[in-house]
Amino acid sequence: MTDEARPLGIAELPSIGPAVVTLGVFDGVHLGHRAILEATRSLAAELGSSSLALVFNPPPDEVLRPGTIVPRLAPLRVNLPRIEATGVDRALPIRFDDALRELAAEEFLDALSPAVEVAGLVMSSRSAFGRDRGGTPPRMQDLGAERGFLVRVVEPIEVGDGIVSSTRVREAIAGGDVEGAHALGVAPYLEGIVVTGDRRGRELGFPTANLRFDYLPVMPSLGIYAGRMTEAGPSVAAGHPALISIGTRPTFHDGAEVLAEVHLLDFDGDLYGVLLGVELGARLRDERRFEDVDALVAQMEQDAEMGRAVLGMS
Repeated sequence: MTDEARPLGIAELPSIGPAVVTLGVFDGVHLGHRAILEATRSLAAELGSSSLALVFNPPPDEVLRPGTIVPRLAPLRVNLPRIEATGVDRALPIRFDDALRELAAEEFLDALSPAVEVAGLVMSSRSAFGRDRGGTPPRMQDLGAERGFLVRVVEPIEVGDGIVSSTRVREAIAGGDVEGAHALGVAPYLEGIVVTGDRRGRELGFPTANLRFDYLPVMPSLGIYAGRMTEAGPSVAAGHPALISIGTRPTFHDGAEVLAEVHLLDFDGDLYGVLLGVELGARLRDERRFEDVDALVAQMEQDAEMGRAVLGMS
């Protein structure tokens, strides 16, 4: 993985040599992505070459449809190690811009040289790349036969009543269906810098870390969730249990902005300025307005008890 998650221009790619290549955004690295990445690793092993995932950033839709912003299941710096954790030798972010969108599929593969010698190409049967989406699996199989590289086509993964996709994962999370997202291979994830809030949680005995996002995350529907930290600086270990509130605090406000607030169970410390990441494990309840502060605090105590049970702490 690169030292920083900075998308590279195609001319900036480091020297890789012979490689089996796959292309995509891979947002969230769901079950469908993992099938493609495993096929990439497997074909590379057969051919005795390395395996390479080229990760488009920003997502092509944001360039092809100006004004579109695609909410992320995870920021790029999190997705890259997730991709490599599947066994692919290298995941490199490649900048998708107007120049790249104009390349035909054949031109794109040509532009990878000399940094990358394409020994194989792995694609979903539903995918295509290059100008006007001309790089379909059948076209790439024909091109591979001409140029001497193998093409492996992977069929979509189905779970329940449909195909696994990033869109389906986003819809599950936005609907508060945390378990559904997990079934598709993605733990809902939020990551932000801890900023100063109004300190109301601390006054109520439940201090929270308010998150400021440097990317547009897929926000879960309003409610209370149980989860675990992935990182929160040196004072909190990965896996530390937490409650996550996604809401407007209706007991105190009308029409307020939606906030993501994290309460770390059994923790009392200063996290201001820390980059905090949390995976959501379960939805506990909807957000609701309480008649007074005492009723809210009583419910928060129940939330903490339920969160402990869900997270295996009691």
